Amino acid sequence: MARILEPLTVGRVVGEVVDFFTPSVKMTVTYYSNKQVCNGHELMPSVITSRPRVEIGGEDLRAAYTLIMTDPDAPSPSGPYLREHLHWIVTDIPGTTDSSFGREIVEYETPKPVIGIHRFVFILFKQRGRQTVKPPASRDHFNTRKFSEENGLGLPVAAVYFNAQRETAARRR
Repeated sequence: MARILEPLTVGRVVGEVVDFFTPSVKMTVTYYSNKQVCNGHELMPSVITSRPRVEIGGEDLRAAYTLIMTDPDAPSPSGPYLREHLHWIVTDIPGTTDSSFGREIVEYETPKPVIGIHRFVFILFKQRGRQTVKPPASRDHFNTRKFSEENGLGLPVAAVYFNAQRETAARRR
């Protein structure tokens, strides 16, 4: 399990976004054209325009999960004064299904990095009960740790992140 967390630690997801945790649920994030999110890999903004398919492992259908997607580098990695910017929250996702079975409480917002290379982080929490997670007041200055605490979510059970930067005309080819 330490090898699973290593890229999250090197990419400063563990530390800046979440505390150290032990992954216990398999989560697969795939954008259209079968672009799977792998820690630290780059995806072009043209690939991430619509919400991805997020498949959740877990032990059974009775378990419920909350999925959060944030950008800890908003508006720029060198000056992230909006840290974290919230892009998406889906709650009440049954185990062994995907995010489409959950309840979207914050609509997917397409990542549009303007300056620098941004990390976009998907964090999965196991809920203590259904319909217990409340939407945050704002997308800017979102804090994953505080949100988890306020909603009784505890530590994450899975996380993955990708990098993205603005596409120039030359990079679109």
